[in-house]
Amino acid sequence: MTDPFSSAADAVAAPARRALAVTPHDTNALTDIPKALFVGTAGNVTMRGVDGAADQVWKNVPAGAILPFRAAYVRATGTTAADILALY
Repeated sequence: MTDPFSSAADAVAAPARRALAVTPHDTNALTDIPKALFVGTAGNVTMRGVDGAADQVWKNVPAGAILPFRAAYVRATGTTAADILALY
């Protein structure tokens, strides 16, 4: 399969090229900093941004939402959303 965009530079604003499942955890950081997060099942997401000093709770995130947030942590405590994917 050909990819006409293969020579284009990747950037934060560019579409994601891969996705990995996120398992929320209270102390473990995400392995890599994603461009955004996809929420498959609605709920709250507690996370800390790459340059953040404190956790933030994103409340009532609907299923299918893409959060344009570069999260370093997605916490288990306070996160009720599920089926979260990190977009890279």
